[in-house]
Amino acid sequence: MIYSEKVMEHFGNPHNVGVIPNADGVGEVGNPICGDVMKITIKVDDDRIEDIKFQTLGCGAAIATSSIVTDMAKGMTLADAAAITKNQVAEELGGLPPAKMHCSVLATDGLKVAVDDYLVKHGREPIAGPIKSSDPNFDPHGDEDDEHEH
Repeated sequence: MIYSEKVMEHFGNPHNVGVIPNADGVGEVGNPICGDVMKITIKVDDDRIEDIKFQTLGCGAAIATSSIVTDMAKGMTLADAAAITKNQVAEELGGLPPAKMHCSVLATDGLKVAVDDYLVKHGREPIAGPIKSSDPNFDPHGDEDDEHEH
């Protein structure tokens, strides 16, 4: 499997690794088929992601997508962060092999869960929409489109 140079950079030297103590929002997602597990924690100030960290147990693509999605989301509003798509993540990494696109879904899902966790904790409506990786019909290697992602 051939990875882009940017995927290899983020795998070898991932950004934003760790856990934010007393995080404002926590998103934990996993895929039982491939075994990848991700946890994303966020610190929010004035509806913006002030800080974001991740812990991922998985393949190189899972680590790289977690790293890049945290880079992308830092400083964004909650709504903008929840709107990041798997295709945007893959593009930021210079592409992903089709068999690894599910990693970008997990990374965006982890971020969405963290955003919604924050909102619900503050008595607000969740905004992220459906979490694809938790759907029992989700095919981690399928090529579904992003038309229903927010």
